[in-house]
Formats: sequence, C-alpha cells, structure tokens
Amino acid sequence: MKLGLTLPSFVEDPATPLAVARVAEDAGLDGVFVYDHLFRTSPDGTRRPALEGVALLGAVAQATSTIAVGALVFRAWLRPPASLAAAIATVQRIAPDRVIATIGAGDSQSREENESFGLGFGTTAERIAALRASVVAARDTAARVWVGGHVAPVRAVASRHANGWNAWGGDVTAFAAQAAETRAAAKAPDFECSWGGLVVIADDDEGAKEKASRLHAPSETIVGGPETVAEGLLAYGAVGADWVVAAPVDSRDPESARLLGEVRPLLDG
Repeated sequence: MKLGLTLPSFVEDPATPLAVARVAEDAGLDGVFVYDHLFRTSPDGTRRPALEGVALLGAVAQATSTIAVGALVFRAWLRPPASLAAAIATVQRIAPDRVIATIGAGDSQSREENESFGLGFGTTAERIAALRASVVAARDTAARVWVGGHVAPVRAVASRHANGWNAWGGDVTAFAAQAAETRAAAKAPDFECSWGGLVVIADDDEGAKEKASRLHAPSETIVGGPETVAEGLLAYGAVGADWVVAAPVDSRDPESARLLGEVRPLLDG
C-alpha cells in the first residue's frame, strides 16, 4: 500500500507547500496532493486564501523529482474538459509518469465558491456529465486519472472511464463496501482504490492527543504516533485501499511529513 500526503493549499505563500513537498519526498512518501478550491471558509465565517490547484501542482512537480504529484480533487465544473486536460498534460510533461489527476463532480460545499464567481453549480446530472467529459478528456494525457467521490453515479464514472477511485473520509466499513463494488465494475486492469482522511501525528500517542486537542481536530481524525497512525491506515488497506492519503490537520508543519515517513515502512507489513 502506498502513502500520500495532502499539501497545505490554503495559504498565501506557495513556498509553504513546496517546502512540505520536499520534506515528504526526502522522507520516502509515495505521493503529494494539492487541493482545488477558489477559497475556503473558516469556522468563524471568514474566507481563507487558496492557491490555485493547477498552478500549484505544476510548481510542486518542478520542485520534486521522484514523488508522485496529484490533486484531490480537480473539480470538473471549474474548467472546460479540454482546458483541464491541457493543464494535466502540461504537468505530465514537467513530471513524466508521476502525475495522478483526481477529478470530482463537486458537492454542496462547492456551491458557495462556484456561485461567488458566477460559475453556477448545475444539477447533479449536469455535474456528473461534466465529470465524465473531463475524465475522458484527461485519459489522453498519459497521467493516471482517478475519480473522487462517494455517490454511486460518481463511482460509476470511475469504474467505466478512470484508472482509480478516491474516497475522502468515511469509516472502514463504508469504504470496504464501496471499494469492492467500484473495483468489481472497473474496466481498467490496473484500477486503484484510495482513501484519504485527516491525521494528527506526533512522536508518540500522548503527544498526538495533546496536539489534536490543541488543533480542535474533528472526531474522525486518526490520532497517534507513527505506529498508531499506521494501524489506522492499514485498516483501510486490509479492505482494498491501494493508496492512503493522509491529510495532517497541521498541514503547514513539515514535521508531520517527516513523521509520516516513519509510517511508510510500517505499511509494508
């Protein structure tokens, strides 16, 4: 099972995610992933900045040399299929055979962003159609193309048209059922299932619990030292995850990437 890391995308300075990406590569992780948002809303209602997903992915590709680079997830509604495919193909030229382009249809959390910029949100059927068109266009770029999302129509696009599928969050039981169904229907012989979710990691379990409390980590967060985090991630591998993508709550801190490097060999059994 491979281990990826989400990079801090909701910052002003692109040097922050680039530094974390370099630490992740040095630590032996398998991949780093950027988000794709126009802005994010804090719990107090203020808007946080967001680095544009395609531009950041290109910068990460240039700043690294061996680690896989990808997105969780490009939202099909933001760009025409040909435009997204051209962007993915460009990053693929910068980082040959290292790009994982995950594409999603967007969900209710995307509505405010889309409508704030006059992009509209579309019906579910329209967003699924945009997802399908984007995935089909992206397949010609030589990048690996995953589809992100839990609902059945999205997973159907993954099975029929993509190289893989990603579930964000959710417990092991739900992931197991969805992964089995999605993989069974997959047409690609090398189809991959992946899971991504929040983690808080420290040198030991007690330190991680203290950090999680300080950061107000949500209840579903995997919290612990390297061995405990590995156990939490291995549970997903046991039911079909080829990749797990850890999203540190304190994503700006390169120390989380370094500690996840200690988790990586534990996932090999």
